[in-house]
Amino acid sequence: MAAPDIPGTQARAAAEWAARNCYGKLIAQLTARYGNLSLAEDALADAFTSALATWPERGVPDKPEAWLMKAASRKIVDAVRRAGTAARHAASEAPLLSETAMTDTEERQTGDRRLELMFLCAHPALPEAAHTALMLQAVLGFTAEEIARATMEAPAAVSQRLLRAKRKLAEARVPFALPPEHILRERMAAVERAIYAAYASGWEDVPGGASPVTGLAAEAEWLARCLVRLAPEDAEAKGLLALILYCESRRAARRDAKGRYVPLGSQDTALWDGARIAEATALLTEAGAMRRHGRFQMEAAIQAVHAARRKTGRTDWDMICKLYSALRTLSPSIGARIGHAAALLQAGRIDESLDLLGDTPAHLIEHHAPFWAVRGHAMKAARQMDYARQDFERAAALTEDAAMRDWLLAQRHDA
Repeated sequence: MAAPDIPGTQARAAAEWAARNCYGKLIAQLTARYGNLSLAEDALADAFTSALATWPERGVPDKPEAWLMKAASRKIVDAVRRAGTAARHAASEAPLLSETAMTDTEERQTGDRRLELMFLCAHPALPEAAHTALMLQAVLGFTAEEIARATMEAPAAVSQRLLRAKRKLAEARVPFALPPEHILRERMAAVERAIYAAYASGWEDVPGGASPVTGLAAEAEWLARCLVRLAPEDAEAKGLLALILYCESRRAARRDAKGRYVPLGSQDTALWDGARIAEATALLTEAGAMRRHGRFQMEAAIQAVHAARRKTGRTDWDMICKLYSALRTLSPSIGARIGHAAALLQAGRIDESLDLLGDTPAHLIEHHAPFWAVRGHAMKAARQMDYARQDFERAAALTEDAAMRDWLLAQRHDA
């Protein structure tokens, strides 16, 4: 039997940790320093390749993030020199960096600039449809395929949109900095949508229930907190952070001791995080007092009603139905429609739930597991057991999370 590749395993684990925890921060620093997002992405990809080649032999550096930053910087300098061009920071001006760890001064000078990168990606020179996709890729490391799944689009269309957006940013030489306050307000909505999409993508990332906080969800929470600090007068920023905190307060209760999925209505509220709920409630109250209502405040209000079960022992489904109805008027989306249908079902309004699901455009739900899961429950409540079993099976086939898939198959068996 071959000996285990311990150095290689350690190197891969360190590289995975850096990719998960430092990718956006490194891309932001490189873009800020050299003024070219595409160049920063290519150089960082090369730096990760170099790390996987050298770390098994030389050992994982004490500061993997600093090592990657210096390696990527060197690659950019070399690329600029080879091209014989003068980028914003020309090769003659850019320091040729060594592989040693950053000094304390260097680390202070290259702080976390992900929020600035997000506002850059929301520049009005780019089409609005590119904003969220560009932020998800540049700041959070999403692939075009992952973005396509999140936005229910074709991967090829997403790839082309990203390519055109990066080219336009490079040609326009857009300054890398937080915009003035009046422009910042214009770009806030795009940044908020991207943070929300990132959080939604990290929502199911609870392998076996072993991890109470996941990388992507934690990153989205951090970005939302930065946004509130940056623009404390923005009601929707507070609503978004409140929404994330309400949802995160339940993370520990979403799997049982054996890693099995636990639906919201069956969760032990004693496991919910009271501190997060209190913070979310305070934020939502502050946002409401501003009287500038929006989508994220409405979604947070729905989660606030769920959170109230921790004290009352019951869920006010009629109130949740009213809030979903208002949300769909304010901001129609497939998620709001499915949530409303699920709430109507819980409120005993089975026919209304089925009607709402039946009116959903087919192209939006063909590969959307939550739709089929909710419809399975609605069909089961309507005593349409054959349809219910088919829907639960379809939802399970579209679900990547093993615990959720097992739960859906159990529902199919019980129908």
